[in-house]
Amino acid sequence: MNLLIGQRMALPEGQQKSILSFSFKALGLVDISAFALSDNDKLVSEDYMIFYNQPSSPCQSIKLTNYQQTNNATSADFLCNLAQVPSNVASIYFVISSDNLLSQVQSMNFSLSAQGGEAINADYKPSDFGQTQATMLIQLYKKNNQWRVSNVAQGFNGGLPDVVRHFGGEVADTPPAPAPVAPTPKLSLEKIINEKAPSLINLAKKATVSLEKNQLLGVKANVALVLDASGSMNNQYSRGIVQEVVNRLVPLAVNFDADMSIDCWAFGDQTQYLGEVNLNNYSDFIDTSKGGWRAWRLGSRVNNEPDAIRQVVKHYTSMGLSLPAYVLFISDGGVHDNSGITKAIVDSCKLPIFWQFVGLGGNGYGILKRLDTMQGRFIDNCNFFELDNLHQVSEEQLYDMMLSEFPQYIKEARKLSLIR
Repeated sequence: MNLLIGQRMALPEGQQKSILSFSFKALGLVDISAFALSDNDKLVSEDYMIFYNQPSSPCQSIKLTNYQQTNNATSADFLCNLAQVPSNVASIYFVISSDNLLSQVQSMNFSLSAQGGEAINADYKPSDFGQTQATMLIQLYKKNNQWRVSNVAQGFNGGLPDVVRHFGGEVADTPPAPAPVAPTPKLSLEKIINEKAPSLINLAKKATVSLEKNQLLGVKANVALVLDASGSMNNQYSRGIVQEVVNRLVPLAVNFDADMSIDCWAFGDQTQYLGEVNLNNYSDFIDTSKGGWRAWRLGSRVNNEPDAIRQVVKHYTSMGLSLPAYVLFISDGGVHDNSGITKAIVDSCKLPIFWQFVGLGGNGYGILKRLDTMQGRFIDNCNFFELDNLHQVSEEQLYDMMLSEFPQYIKEARKLSLIR
């Protein structure tokens, strides 16, 4: 299985607590290191930088077992025992560096495997590295208590010392590190979309334009979708309107979300987590997830927005909110528990979660129409707009409406130290 630059994926279920083998080969002389980070993206401690002079983490769960440089070639092997990785390790970066430009390395390959599982491979060419001397190549990280792998390939103009500082380590007698070179995933993302969901390319470009217009291109966030599945929504589901909402949100998540996926919930009287929407499953998600929308376990098909809000908050607080969350909340109205919604939104304002409510083809939106005057919040953490019909606005207009207040929220949240 080949992992493209910018692509992420969950490790197979059988590998979640297994011993992983990471093999690296390059036609050129480079150094390779592993950095074990906490949820603030900093080294757990300097003992958690693993390289040829410090080949094992203190917990022995991450080890450099082989490192060789011969005949202008480099090879290295790491072992990572996921069952023994401490709970305060949120991610592990594998970093390559050189005294020369990495673009002088003729070829490079990274392979991840576990006993009995299919290997995950990543191949690189000189043009992937540009004018950089160090690159965060591969990231192993946890999301929703599940280990995932990402082909990051994000470069630094300086060498390894710059990366060490970036991760909170100390380097003696050297000047401050420049910021990492901005990654250029656009072409890679389009390549990924073209490979897995070619019908979404035009939507993805429109989403990117809106993100750029709203100065959100550099922002990463978890993206969530909450769907009203009360009885009055049946027509919207059976006509495919809700699936269209999913289709329109996926390209935004590919550009915007840290994991190129959407956490999805549906609610009636009860709330059910439906899993993640991604490029592999988006096209029929509504009809197939958890047996399809008619089979969702929601109790009575009535509105209970407060429970849905609480379930989303519980989900993200349990996994640790190292990134903000952008939640698109779809409803056709019939809102009646105004006080419950108000309390849930006010309580959540202490967390980096922004709620974008969308009224779709209904009425009776209650408190959702009065969000801007909601009392008791120290930050404006929500917005609302309504559409009589999803097709009454263009995709460009829809993306602009969805993102209209999120940039200001990000600015205010940073000032208040809700996000870094």
